[in-house]
Amino acid sequence: MTLFGKRKNVLPGFGLSLGFTLAYLGLIVLIPLSAAFIKTAGLSWADFIAAVTSPRVVASYKLSFGVSLLAALVNAFFGLILAWVLVRYTFPGRRIVDALVDLPFALPTAVAGIALTAIYAKNGWVGQWLEPLWAAGVQRLSEWIPWINWTEWVGGKLAFDRPGIFLALTFVGLPFVVRTLQPVLSELEPEIEEAAATLGANRWQTMTRVIFPELLPALITGFALAFARALGEYGSVVFIAGNMPMHSEITPLLIITKLEQYDYRGATAIAVVMLAVALLMLVAVGSLQTWSRRRLGGVR
Repeated sequence: MTLFGKRKNVLPGFGLSLGFTLAYLGLIVLIPLSAAFIKTAGLSWADFIAAVTSPRVVASYKLSFGVSLLAALVNAFFGLILAWVLVRYTFPGRRIVDALVDLPFALPTAVAGIALTAIYAKNGWVGQWLEPLWAAGVQRLSEWIPWINWTEWVGGKLAFDRPGIFLALTFVGLPFVVRTLQPVLSELEPEIEEAAATLGANRWQTMTRVIFPELLPALITGFALAFARALGEYGSVVFIAGNMPMHSEITPLLIITKLEQYDYRGATAIAVVMLAVALLMLVAVGSLQTWSRRRLGGVR
């Protein structure tokens, strides 16, 4: 303790740390993001609304948000299973599988898109077997439920259509869920499950009432990260999507298209909408995490 009752710290002072943090965030995050808003400010309100609500743009919104949400939900489910297996079980090749989870992080997105296209195209290693089955399934759905245009909704083929977008977004988002859940699962002691079994809980009750509530905040975080990653993905999708306007054209591709056409204000207007929605989604997820922690007693 000093003469005035203040404790000295060997780490840099609060002022220096805060100044460095704000300067770094300003240069890397705030200034680039604010440039989009400044560029969009040159548009009148009517021009802004027209730019972000044209039929082609709205169709890209529906596709990007819809497929990103579906991919994030699938990653949340299978990512939970994969993280559980990697943490709780020991098997030959476990370290290889664990390393492969990080492959989408290290692999350039363009390489991922080309690889997925080569695998799932009509003449690809997997696509030559799966695409006829997919087309037959879509045809069967059209016969069973004829009032829905299933070819429009789910696509008639794997690569160069909507299923290809889903495959690419699932590929890039899976590591976020697995790596978010693994530390929480590692800290979750097996004795908790044994205690629940001793008290008479079956496996389903142990999973839903003991384990899952502890994993819920981390699962929500992984889902949000996977969703945000899928929402802004471009490189791996552009090769396998088909890029047909009003059908398989994602919003990031539409932004690039407008930039190539020198429509900078239109591109930044669409980017601002995507940014605003992403920020609202992150705020909502943060609020949901806080609520779940308070409900479980993590925050008093």
